[in-house]
Amino acid sequence: MDPTKSEEPLLSDRVLVNGSETTAILTSGGQLRWSDRSLDVEEEVIGFSVEGLKIKIRIVECTAGLCCFAKSTIMRKNFTLEFSSNSSLHSWAQNLHEILDALGRPKRLFIFVNPYGGKNSALKIFETEVKPLLDDANIDFTVQETKYQLHAKEVVQELDLTKYDGIVCVSGDGVLVEVVNGLLNREDWDAAIKIPLGVVPAGTGNGMIKSLLDSVGQPCAAFNATLAVIRGHKRLLDVATISQGDTRYFSVLMLAWGLVADIDIESEKYRWMGSARIDFYALQRIFGLRKYNGSIIFVPASGYETYGEPLDHADDLIVEIESGSNSDKEPTRTQLYGYHGPHVDIKCLNWHKIDGPFVSIWLHNVPWGGEDAMAAPDAEFSDGCLDLIMIKDCPKLSLLKIMTELSNGGHVKSPYVSYLKVKAFVLQPGSRTENPAKDGIIDVDGEVLARGKGTYKCDQKSLMAYDKLLIKVDQGLATVFSPI
Repeated sequence: MDPTKSEEPLLSDRVLVNGSETTAILTSGGQLRWSDRSLDVEEEVIGFSVEGLKIKIRIVECTAGLCCFAKSTIMRKNFTLEFSSNSSLHSWAQNLHEILDALGRPKRLFIFVNPYGGKNSALKIFETEVKPLLDDANIDFTVQETKYQLHAKEVVQELDLTKYDGIVCVSGDGVLVEVVNGLLNREDWDAAIKIPLGVVPAGTGNGMIKSLLDSVGQPCAAFNATLAVIRGHKRLLDVATISQGDTRYFSVLMLAWGLVADIDIESEKYRWMGSARIDFYALQRIFGLRKYNGSIIFVPASGYETYGEPLDHADDLIVEIESGSNSDKEPTRTQLYGYHGPHVDIKCLNWHKIDGPFVSIWLHNVPWGGEDAMAAPDAEFSDGCLDLIMIKDCPKLSLLKIMTELSNGGHVKSPYVSYLKVKAFVLQPGSRTENPAKDGIIDVDGEVLARGKGTYKCDQKSLMAYDKLLIKVDQGLATVFSPI
């Protein structure tokens, strides 16, 4: 029981609880008590309904106490309080409504379900795990199945957001990224991006919800993710704007170039192997290791100024970046409206440079890249920084060890890994060192942002060219439902 919550009784009545007569007490601090039972309305009560002279209280209960979140120990449970008069019933119902309303929980949700993601299980997860909890919580919802890539983005761009208290994605990270890009491409983007976003894990990559749940020690499960939405707690989330000339893309998870991008994208050819394809193709890429020419330019966060060589503000390269990204003036708009990234005078920033070749460049906004990859253990949700994980050179056996330690974040302790925080970043990708006729792939949030010549499916169109990219971070731009 939370000692900070008031114990002053609001109501006290003789009632029948599941058929047994007792005295029930509701306190101003949101404690509901009878006999030897005490419920914390905020933590345990999901919702209630009135049937005749009865109030059915719907709760989630953990057999090992409130601090236990293992899915196997959490259950839904009902208690029925039967009153002797309509006046008592009305007073209890009204006060329970007021206590729950004061918690700021969502009442209306727009829900995307991606039936094609992961193991094609999103519809089943929604019907068996998400919907029953939403019904218990008296939440109204509209469900939209995604039909094709970028469908969620299209829907969100035209959605009447005033009808909803949040948008939830029963999917992997891809649909969430589409939603963010859709919101930021609206005419009213500054208001639209404030709508809280939720994720229920139902895809191949569930890095965002894994990061949110793991931050409080909860397993990455649909039950826990849905409870996080219902309880309505929120936190801010950084959004990275990736720009190339006038083209913009908004990222909330990660950007990869080199080894990680190659494994993520090229392993699709082995999709028939299921999740084992990642490990299988990682071995191929490690023992057939590629290195890439190129360079990175970045603004180190405080405490990381020793990385790279300081770059003169007057350097021609900085002038070229600034010109290409329009950062010294209002951005050139390729659409009539929409957000175009934070305004930053990049001439005044403390730029550093590192030249290749590189094995891997990996930028992360949140700790987990997937349920089994703690890519950036020190990443924070709204610190205004991206975490950079860089490998320039590494023996193959050491690289194999590094990859096996991704599950616990131990890879960043390797002497072959540089791990730092950056406030802005420029990627200048180049060709493979062993085969200059072939380039690489730039992977953003699990999707191909750019493909160079000679790469996997290089004939397919990508959003950006395999060329210089500027990345700026907008601190706390988005809002997500969070366990706390």
